[in-house]
Amino acid sequence: MEKLTVLLPGEISDRLKMMLEYSLKSYHFEIIKTSDEIIDLKNKRILFAVELNQTGINIELFKMLEKIKLGEDNFLEGSVGSIVVNSSNEFFTRNISRMIILYANMAGCLFIGRPLLEATGSLKGFSSYTKKYDMDLYEACVNEFKKTVESLVDFKIKQFQKPKIIALHASNYKTSNTLALWQMVKENLKNQNVEIKEIHIENGSVKDCRGCVYTACKHFSKYTNCFYGGVMVEEVYPAIIESDILIMLCPNYNDSISANMSAVINRLTALFRKVKFYDKYLYSVIVSGHSGSDIIAEQLISALNINKTFMLPPKFALMETANDMGEIYKVENIELKAKNFAENIIKTVIDKR
Repeated sequence: MEKLTVLLPGEISDRLKMMLEYSLKSYHFEIIKTSDEIIDLKNKRILFAVELNQTGINIELFKMLEKIKLGEDNFLEGSVGSIVVNSSNEFFTRNISRMIILYANMAGCLFIGRPLLEATGSLKGFSSYTKKYDMDLYEACVNEFKKTVESLVDFKIKQFQKPKIIALHASNYKTSNTLALWQMVKENLKNQNVEIKEIHIENGSVKDCRGCVYTACKHFSKYTNCFYGGVMVEEVYPAIIESDILIMLCPNYNDSISANMSAVINRLTALFRKVKFYDKYLYSVIVSGHSGSDIIAEQLISALNINKTFMLPPKFALMETANDMGEIYKVENIELKAKNFAENIIKTVIDKR
């Protein structure tokens, strides 16, 4: 049985203490409470257990993240992570969680699909589970926390003999620094045993989700369909079902992914009703004109790893800064960075046996 490493920064509430005691009682584990205790976090199953107060700030957590960030490049190499966040109010849990994931992922930690258990002050996020399992809110929360721990312990990395990659973008090859960087990555993947398919999401080709009631969305999903149909149903859904790796090519638009790409993510809900994505990897190439690539990475983490269950492999995002057309080619060591990113994909995903 895998031994768990629990990062438990700062003081915790009685509620989080009871949740941990119930969910960890069947496992061997060690608890690390301060950044000074962190020595080696490689090749471990790591559970971040974080308590947030009314301000959403946990000082010891930030010290831990600082140590992870300032450590060697692969400080968490070979490790797999999940998170539980307990809060006294309704705010900050998602923001802190995706920040933790990004810091740890940049240091080499893989996160399983849907790695987060959020226990907000009211626990209202578990309302649907109370009906499904005939439990009260706290019982439903603890039950889901236990499942999160089980998924972390039982996780086995998946590799493929000839992985299929689907790259989604809404940009123009003639002008886009993001696509230029992706082209460099793709050149380093071409001679590997992979299949690559690109889908261009053209302006106006994807209508955003209309927010169908659950029963209507469930009805369409049964037939791998959606109310609006179109390129999502005809091209994107089949490509994602067949793929092993989803690569999101995302320039930074006002500290957000583009409207077209956001609509694509929203429209995946109908497919998600039928097909879960736990066995699929998420990668991204992100270029910002000035700053903010980390914000885009966190959006993708929240939408596709936390919500839509894609695995987040180590160092999932290649993030660069380039403003004027073609400026990406002037970034120092950019071709080496693209090569290293491609090699990281190959190392993680391709079964060399």
